[in-house]
Amino acid sequence: MPDSDRVGGADRLRTAETVLKKLGFARVPPARRERAGDPSFWVQEAGVPRRTFPVFVYGAPSGTVEDGVDRWVAGVGNVSAAPHRAIFVVANDRAAEETWARLSRTAGSAIENEVAVLVVPSGERPEAAPPHFHLRVVEPREVLRVATGVVVGLFRRAQSAEESGQIDFEEMLTLLKQRFGIDVARSLGVRSDEDALFLLYQLAQRDSYAPGEPGANLHLLVLKPTGPAARLPWFAA
Repeated sequence: MPDSDRVGGADRLRTAETVLKKLGFARVPPARRERAGDPSFWVQEAGVPRRTFPVFVYGAPSGTVEDGVDRWVAGVGNVSAAPHRAIFVVANDRAAEETWARLSRTAGSAIENEVAVLVVPSGERPEAAPPHFHLRVVEPREVLRVATGVVVGLFRRAQSAEESGQIDFEEMLTLLKQRFGIDVARSLGVRSDEDALFLLYQLAQRDSYAPGEPGANLHLLVLKPTGPAARLPWFAA
């Protein structure tokens, strides 16, 4: 990455590295086999040797990260291995929103890959918020689509483990936030997890290609091959 993109120089990089270390990401040598758009450095998630992330550090409060996002997208666009990962470090929440907006205009980059936007405020302003991962706001339908996929995965995992088939919806909400970077509460206009689950349940019941035809609803789980209880909304399941 050119020095002009690394606003704040070495101090900014050290700050980002320190923050990521506290969050469980240790700096590692570059992953030479991966084309990631010339990142500032690489980190590895604690306890998971193969989960390495290229880190792109930006520090200008008035700057954008569009060039860095474009370089990363171009670097991984022609590589078949998935998912690709990246952590973008920005100076404030406005820059984080710009980063998510840029990613949202690139097909599949936010959902199909593991992307996170970390806000590390520049300087030592007392009013600045502490470092934090910035979650993105999406349309309620996108929350529902991703939630349905997550629930199906949890349901299949429970079945394969010969468990009772019960699903922990708190885990589903956690995955939406941590894995997909979605601010569920803001996206749905609610304040609590209970309200979010209730609203998702209502959306799942209504969102069908053929209203009134349960078999056409994308958000129903097939629990049994036959019988009246063969299909249930994933919330009820």
